[in-house]
Amino acid sequence: MSFLTLGHRGVMGVEPENTLRSFVRAEASGMDAIELDLHLSKDGALAVMHDADVDRTTDGTGPIAAKTLAELRELDAGRGERVPVFEEVLEAVSSPLQAEIKDVAAARALADVMLERDLAGRVEVSSFHDEAVTEIARLVPGVRTVLIASRWGADVVDRAKAAGAATLALNIRRLTLEVVEQAHAESLKVIGWVVNTQDHLRLARALNLDGATTDFPEIRRTGRFTA
Repeated sequence: MSFLTLGHRGVMGVEPENTLRSFVRAEASGMDAIELDLHLSKDGALAVMHDADVDRTTDGTGPIAAKTLAELRELDAGRGERVPVFEEVLEAVSSPLQAEIKDVAAARALADVMLERDLAGRVEVSSFHDEAVTEIARLVPGVRTVLIASRWGADVVDRAKAAGAATLALNIRRLTLEVVEQAHAESLKVIGWVVNTQDHLRLARALNLDGATTDFPEIRRTGRFTA
């Protein structure tokens, strides 16, 4: 079974997260796929940012939903980078993408782009929200979906199945072999996040995970050889 390595917000350990610079570096590092996050701007653009507010990752303040795309463009997202929109990422890299949506509204906006550009084969869609996973699957036939969880109960595999997800993305620090085996028994893949150390990489291998999300390029290089 191949082990997939996903670049977390590009390679945020070495570049400003969720920027074109970070995504290009992730692709150059050989990541199997690139993970990114989507929020809707005030005027409905698919802004690529993780937090609901711009405070942590830019020189601005306030919620993304209260800013137009033009206002977001004025912000420095690190090393002079600007806040990209999803469509720009599609053009900047050719790698497969895993797009995390934060709410159902973002799911609908993403679905419009995916249908227009026939992206079901290239873009996998993830979310912490079961209803967002269900909605994108309803809107985009054939899309591959991922249910994410940081803390979860005994029903997490059942939740993923009910939402139509093909993959679970779970916090490596809380992941157990029992959950992985239960998921695999139901033909679900399991990805661990965030795998940034050799110890966590060895754990990912020992748990027989299908892949890992990482902040650092070197995890991709050493992951091929870690038993």
